[in-house]
Amino acid sequence: MPSFVTGHATHPDWRMALALAAAQIDAARAALEAGPGGPPTLGFVYLTDAYAPQAEALLDELRQRWPGVAWVGSVGVGVAASGVEYFDEPALALMLCDLPAGCFEVFSGVRPLHRIAAFSALVHADPATPELAELIAELSDRVDSGYLFGGLAASRSATVHLADGVWQGGLSGVAFTEDVALLSRVTQGCQPVGPVRTITRAERNLVAELDGAPALPCLLHDLGLDAAHDPRDALPRLRATLAGLTDGDQQAVGRGGQFGPEVRVRHLVGLDPGRKAVALTDIVEPGMRLAFCTRDVDAARRDLVRICSEIREELSPAAPDAPGSALAGRRIEGAIYVSCAGRGGPHFGGASAELQIVRHALGDVPLVGFFAGGEIAHRHVYGYTGVLTVFTGRA
Repeated sequence: MPSFVTGHATHPDWRMALALAAAQIDAARAALEAGPGGPPTLGFVYLTDAYAPQAEALLDELRQRWPGVAWVGSVGVGVAASGVEYFDEPALALMLCDLPAGCFEVFSGVRPLHRIAAFSALVHADPATPELAELIAELSDRVDSGYLFGGLAASRSATVHLADGVWQGGLSGVAFTEDVALLSRVTQGCQPVGPVRTITRAERNLVAELDGAPALPCLLHDLGLDAAHDPRDALPRLRATLAGLTDGDQQAVGRGGQFGPEVRVRHLVGLDPGRKAVALTDIVEPGMRLAFCTRDVDAARRDLVRICSEIREELSPAAPDAPGSALAGRRIEGAIYVSCAGRGGPHFGGASAELQIVRHALGDVPLVGFFAGGEIAHRHVYGYTGVLTVFTGRA
């Protein structure tokens, strides 16, 4: 079975942070030497944007320390490890694993996928890339399961992502064959404030009608605002309101009235009182489903616990013949968690609170990740979500 080890550190000097993280990894690997694991083949590296200008030098140092390892990763406004978040400070998080070389393939804009039968893929991307949503959907079509996971780089300096090189623009990552067992879940961070409606008239990013009624009065009604007044008077409430979108054949609201994993949360960017329409940050089409929503910390906390519980239950169902027990008898070997930059820091109520929830629910498993400018799951870019993916091996 594959082995995963991690190291993470913060320091004003990236060289010192890397040395500290490397020492943790070396100690963890030394403890595994009596086991069946082999030399590391694949590494994941996440760094906060304080280190972004030094990404090339940092990657060179990683290659020197661990020759023969393929590296993928991204810059974020924060990075994550098991139970720990480094937010708005210089830090990095590393994870090494010993997957067989034939089970994965690193790709980028100059190195397209061609060697393996890709089943799933970890993807990092520059949010400024033109037609990014289409590129992600095309990549999803090229992997057999259609499943992608990852996130968009987030930086106040260089917006870079790494895949055996440092890239700006486009997307990169690592694809896996079906032999690499993965389990992934999306956790939402918003709560609907009104019913789910069908978009019945739309033009590009402008929602004109919902269930045959003008969209703007629907929005004001859901917020408990008087449609007879000037909508500009309600701007403070409207600025805190978002829209959850799904395709017409997908379930928008699940158990407990919370959004399901298919919902993509988008910002409102304008109101058109004359046409009684609402503008979003995404293209919309008639037939799509929409529910207005707001960010909700309690709902986000409950949903994060839910996805962790689902993962544990799928790996260890209560009954051997329970539905979804195909992965029974397996355990978590490593994990990647990509969370929205808007969820990091104090949002969950304290330092590292979000990652402590994950550790409490899953145990102290090897985990790295970052706080992104958008989260990738399936074939879409999400917002205000977390995407938790675990690598499993036989127990």
